[in-house]
Amino acid sequence: MRRNSSTVVVLAGSAPGEVLAAVGRSMNVTLIRPEEPADSGGDGVAAAAGALRRAGRATSPYALVAADPLAAVAVSWRDMWDVSRQPGPAQFEQEAAKALAAWRAGRFELPDYYLVLATDTGAADVGDQRPDFHLGPLRSARPHRVAVVAATEPAQQAVGVLQALGSLRHGRWWPPLDEVIETARTFYPDSLAEGQRVTA
Repeated sequence: MRRNSSTVVVLAGSAPGEVLAAVGRSMNVTLIRPEEPADSGGDGVAAAAGALRRAGRATSPYALVAADPLAAVAVSWRDMWDVSRQPGPAQFEQEAAKALAAWRAGRFELPDYYLVLATDTGAADVGDQRPDFHLGPLRSARPHRVAVVAATEPAQQAVGVLQALGSLRHGRWWPPLDEVIETARTFYPDSLAEGQRVTA
């Protein structure tokens, strides 16, 4: 478990620039962006690990990190369940192995919390949503450690992020990352609907 003066929160997925700009203006939040953008072709795990290290030195109440060391794992897990492509688990296992190697080498720790911007708040049923690593296996591992902002308009998202930061609940620390990955291997996306009906 990390011992920082700031609560370190990873903003999962991509967030509009206006959301990041609005949140970054808060006196209680230090916004940390990766030094190298995740889509630049570099090592996304290394970029996120560097951003998390910088977040660990922040002195504001919250350090919001716009980089996720598990981003490639999350994408490959979602793609694994794409029935139109049926890619199988090979890419997921490759990305999981990279993340686990970096974690075991001490290059990063999981953040205090993950914050997920909902991509579709108008779905008729939670089961209609695409499989999501953060809201599925990661949240099932530690429900209190994954918060959701249910808004799609940037202005509402920015307000939602700040509100979510102020209402994060305490809970047990993350299990080891290899346990999280094992949970992902056996987590069936249809269980998202049942799991999300319960307030975590």
